[in-house]
Amino acid sequence: MAQPLRFRRSNESWTPGRVREELLADLDANIGAAATSPWYRPPSGYAARRFEMDNGDVALFAYREDGDGAYWLGNTETPSVLWRTEKESFTEAPFDVSRWAQRELLAGLHEEATWLADYTYLSWFFLPVLCSKDGRETTRTFFREHAAGFPDADRDAALGFYDDFLKTGVFEEYRHVMAGKLGTSEYLDLTRTAAAMGEFDAAWLLAESGYDVTPEIEVTTGHSLDFRAERAGESDAHLVEVTRPLPVDERSAGTPAAAVRDTVATKTDGQLAKHGGGATLLVDCSSFPDDDWRALLAEEPDVQHRPAVVFRVRPSGRVEGYAKGAVPLDLDFDLDR
Repeated sequence: MAQPLRFRRSNESWTPGRVREELLADLDANIGAAATSPWYRPPSGYAARRFEMDNGDVALFAYREDGDGAYWLGNTETPSVLWRTEKESFTEAPFDVSRWAQRELLAGLHEEATWLADYTYLSWFFLPVLCSKDGRETTRTFFREHAAGFPDADRDAALGFYDDFLKTGVFEEYRHVMAGKLGTSEYLDLTRTAAAMGEFDAAWLLAESGYDVTPEIEVTTGHSLDFRAERAGESDAHLVEVTRPLPVDERSAGTPAAAVRDTVATKTDGQLAKHGGGATLLVDCSSFPDDDWRALLAEEPDVQHRPAVVFRVRPSGRVEGYAKGAVPLDLDFDLDR
């Protein structure tokens, strides 16, 4: 499976002739390609070319006009001359090069997927996967046809919810990691993509409650928990793990309560068991349709970990849930305990 988009950095000197002979010729011979001027002015001190392949792939190349150094970015095969180059994320690459390349990709994305154009921040945040080699079709389908994992929800309401949340900048520093959780597989796996959005739902809940959220916290057992949550002015930091049960009609469990118990058991028998305690488990049931959620909330079944919060959020921002055990987090909604 290909990874989210990253630049390749060349430390060599480039000229228009070398670009034609070693990049365009390679691409054209293998898959068919044309080189054009970029849609936007390249960064100061750089020349740039845009490569458009016969199969719909796109690549960008910016190289210094007065010295060594160049950056390649594309959702296509990499020309052989660049195979041994170092990779850099959008954040690691020079700011002006990264900004230019992302403008190019965003313009192309919104031309191909006009329905995303109203959600500029969501488009920008998930650009590394929405324009990736293998994942561009599946991730766009997930947002377009499955409302980003919300059942019985209007797509625009769902995308607007995540767009507004990401605008807060909560994950800007961790964009490559968090965007990559959506995956870049050419086959759409709704279980995995919905589970990835469960982490965003949990982070939204924590942020709405006044917590700063840091993802991928390494612990002494050699693995990572999903988040550390901290509040300004408070000395305590809280470790948080997230899980997202499948709705009943997508799994073998016969009831919503069984679906939650089975999913939590998998988490507690594995990652949380290795950690040895001290983490709060957030169980995101946002994939449950209304009837399943009402049945679960009426029963409030126990789960195999304490403290735990079982919750469901809707694109409107409405959130409901219940807690088991002494939850150290002060969450900003009414919890049945």
